[in-house]
Amino acid sequence: MNIPHLMAAAPLHVAVGFLTMGGWAVFANAGSGLRVMLLAGLVQGLISGGLTLGLKRSVDWMRPRMARGLGYWAPPLIAICGSAFLLVIAHWLSGTPEIAATIAVPLGVSLSYIFTYNILRQRRAYPTSGRKENHG
Repeated sequence: MNIPHLMAAAPLHVAVGFLTMGGWAVFANAGSGLRVMLLAGLVQGLISGGLTLGLKRSVDWMRPRMARGLGYWAPPLIAICGSAFLLVIAHWLSGTPEIAATIAVPLGVSLSYIFTYNILRQRRAYPTSGRKENHG
């Protein structure tokens, strides 16, 4: 397996999301005791892994159903709002004490990822010719 193929592998993205965002949640809840820290990390890790796939798939589904301009910003914005809702509910149900601190970094990373991914995909769907038109 070569590096580009490995970097495109969904299981790798899910594992990285689980470890990094779960680790962040442990850190964000460091003052709440070991059990709470680990539970917050597990909840965030599981959600981040799932959201990595869900964000991509939802944006890929929405993009072709929207006009070109709307397709740049609406799919990622809708997807990130859904992610924020799921994160808040999951952490609230699991008793995470520092919900805002716990989800701030994962949402920021997800927001940058999904907007960048969508813009690149949108540009691929509507390529520019690379030449300037003469209007004179």
